[in-house]
Amino acid sequence: MNPSVARLDNLRFSPQHRTQLGQMCGSDQLFRDRYSIQRVLGRGGFGVTFLAQDAKLPGSPLCVIKQLCPKVNNPLTLRRAEQRFEREATILGQLGSHAQVPRLLDYFEEDDEFYLVQEYIKGWTLAKEVKREGALSETAVKRFLLEMLPVLTYIHQHGVIHRDIKPPNILRSQDDGRLVLIDFGAVKEQFVDPDMTTERHSTTHFVGTLGFAPVEQLALRPTYASDIFALGVTCLYLLTGKPPMQFTHDFVTGEVCWRNVVTVSDHFSRVLDRMLKVSLRDRFQSAVEIQRALELEPHLSDLQTCMNLRLAVEDVSDDRLLNSGRYLPPTVRTAIAIRRWQSKVIAKGTRKLVN
Repeated sequence: MNPSVARLDNLRFSPQHRTQLGQMCGSDQLFRDRYSIQRVLGRGGFGVTFLAQDAKLPGSPLCVIKQLCPKVNNPLTLRRAEQRFEREATILGQLGSHAQVPRLLDYFEEDDEFYLVQEYIKGWTLAKEVKREGALSETAVKRFLLEMLPVLTYIHQHGVIHRDIKPPNILRSQDDGRLVLIDFGAVKEQFVDPDMTTERHSTTHFVGTLGFAPVEQLALRPTYASDIFALGVTCLYLLTGKPPMQFTHDFVTGEVCWRNVVTVSDHFSRVLDRMLKVSLRDRFQSAVEIQRALELEPHLSDLQTCMNLRLAVEDVSDDRLLNSGRYLPPTVRTAIAIRRWQSKVIAKGTRKLVN
């Protein structure tokens, strides 16, 4: 057996995961002659997380040390846990320049044990915020989306699917109020074309949270749009304070039945509906699409006067206008886009009535 795997195997049976760092909590002893271990922040199936101070930096700033400590004893599973831990470090190294992703400070192996050191974000999760202050208004949830969508775009542009977006994994910084996406231990690099969703990899296993994960993720075929579904479910939680398992689902379509629980504007309800679509084909494909839809709302009334705008001849179709090669002002192009969108909505509603 690989020595590091054997070490992890022994660690699995240590009482309460009594690791070297656990024994150093609250003592004057420094880990690696650098880190003063303060306390345990949390334990999970993946590892143990400690709050520490970096004694070598001015002011001894706080940091987080994660130690790989999986609750398994199968050698193959242990090896995969080790690989995922290393992948998390690699991805944090790539993403850490973003203000809404914790910075990777160090990653190392010592005595056949694996450690990851990252920035400590002082604050609270959105789950705790809702429990303390109650559900958010529609305006507040829109602000939440507009703040989270850029970081989602950022990680997707780096080829990463988070796979576990939910209120407990979103922190609000106490210092400046910014939202920070945490727990990249569930990430999976996207090595294949996201459109190739039918391919199943034997090395893949489910990572995520039931209720927040869409059907394709449960079927071990996550895509970037899987994170969008989880973000939509997070919005429902923020609006209602209800966890996803308390919502019912349409018996035929499988869609989340949320409109009878909370009332929002027509435009925002359409945005939420599309984020929560069971079908990948009908769901938003990128965070950029959602951001554009939200940013368009304040201008809908102004654009209403453009809805019937035509150039020169009133019976010229939109397709002919676009293909005419003539200059079309931005308002005209926007009006055409809105008319097409409205036509699709009406057509879809008609099909539902017929069926």
